[in-house]
Amino acid sequence: MNTPPPAILSYAFRPFFFLNGLFAMAVMMAWLAGLHGHGWPALTPGWHAHELLVGFAMAAIAGFSLTAVAAWTGRPAVSGAPLLALVLCWLLGRLVMGWPQALPAGLVGVIDMLFPALLCVLLGREIIGARSRRNYPLLTILVSLATLNGAWHLGAAGVWPAAQRPALLLLMHGVLMLVVIIAGRIIPAFTANWLRQQGDTDVPQINIRLDKVALGATLLVGLAMSFVPGHAVTGALALAAMAVHGYRLAGWHGLKTVSNPLLLVLHAVYAWLPLGYALVALSSWGDWITPAAALHALAMGGIGGMVLAVTTRVALGHTGRPLKAAPATVAAYWILMAAVLLRVVGPSLAPGLLVMDLAAAGWIAAFAIFSVVYWPILTRPRADHA
Repeated sequence: MNTPPPAILSYAFRPFFFLNGLFAMAVMMAWLAGLHGHGWPALTPGWHAHELLVGFAMAAIAGFSLTAVAAWTGRPAVSGAPLLALVLCWLLGRLVMGWPQALPAGLVGVIDMLFPALLCVLLGREIIGARSRRNYPLLTILVSLATLNGAWHLGAAGVWPAAQRPALLLLMHGVLMLVVIIAGRIIPAFTANWLRQQGDTDVPQINIRLDKVALGATLLVGLAMSFVPGHAVTGALALAAMAVHGYRLAGWHGLKTVSNPLLLVLHAVYAWLPLGYALVALSSWGDWITPAAALHALAMGGIGGMVLAVTTRVALGHTGRPLKAAPATVAAYWILMAAVLLRVVGPSLAPGLLVMDLAAAGWIAAFAIFSVVYWPILTRPRADHA
């Protein structure tokens, strides 16, 4: 008779969402220390971006995708020993990335590659094993992210120095492509289900053709930002992406969800995509906005915000709890949104470290609230099985 795994290892979302909340705070606190001259040699701009993409964003992707794929394919959820191995690989990667000077650069790269490589293997086994063709693009993007992480490490080791910057930008847009795919599945579906419960028959529909256009626009802007940053063509592509994502968002009826914060926040954080691409266009055509502001709108708002919005909802739904955000969770949403806004526009209004400190403090506070509210939800058995 097989012994069931402990609750924390029963589904991938449990360990990864729990650890990711703590890691989100740790990375930002370490980065703040570095800004004020109290960090250690690893705290470079490249480290900051890499860890928020490969460490933070991909941990959330692992938790969500390995949980969702069980529902998508009808196969048993990845749990127990394989899940523990994946978590340990993630932890090892974060450890060696925090102190890379302790090991040869090549070995740091090999260890850090264990997590994305094993994630691709586990997810590929489920998707390909179930012949779930609808999810092949998801797997393709994940394999691309793992490859880009390898390219970044080749740059860090001095083998391919020119690869680091484009690899990071492509990593960011690869993660944004996953945001586009997942948002296109869950936001209109969740919104439609809730509106029907309220007796509203005018509900959003999933538009597969528009979803493909949005995905392609995100890819094209990512390529342009990576290889011809600041070019007029990059600005034109970004403007087109803004229009596509804005039109997509408008069709999801977000204003009807104002009374449901758990739904409204999904629409609100997706809005950072059209806003971010508008800022990319402005930064490409002149000095109205800095490229850093545009990047943080997409990364901190679009990716970080979506991570918080999705993890808070998924954790409730998959632990048998009512889909209702606690007041503290709602506060975390708006604290994070304010922090993103401050990071995007603040440096232009008040140059210096104070604005950066406040924005970082907002990020830390939002994920601190998440960690406190959700640690019992993520570590204990399902509420309906208690």
